[in-house]
Amino acid sequence: MNNQENQTFEYTYCAKEREEIKAIRQKYAAQEQPEDKLTALRRLDAQVTEKATVVSLVLGILGALIMGSGMSLAMTDIGEVFGLNAAPAMLVGIGVGVVGMVMAGMAYPAYNRMVKKQREKIAPEILRLTDELLQ
Repeated sequence: MNNQENQTFEYTYCAKEREEIKAIRQKYAAQEQPEDKLTALRRLDAQVTEKATVVSLVLGILGALIMGSGMSLAMTDIGEVFGLNAAPAMLVGIGVGVVGMVMAGMAYPAYNRMVKKQREKIAPEILRLTDELLQ
């Protein structure tokens, strides 16, 4: 009898903790339900511009940095650090600045070209999904 008195069972239930545990588990669990067609359509549409946006931003930012360094070289005494006098430093700075301007100017055409290529590549799948959703 003494042995039965020492064995107890305790259970604590907290709905708030349980919901939090479920939310965390859902983040890491594999998707149990397949993606619906509208979500797939939205994902594909967003995918078209994502890569082009990243490339054009990198191209534009690098171009702006190169242009700024060329301007610094042309307008300050930084050329002396590289062993250039005022006139050669200005010419080199102008050249570097022009390269940066061209690079930054190519960001938008590069974006348009990449979006066009991605749209051509993904168009059949988008059209198939839209046909299924419109019916």
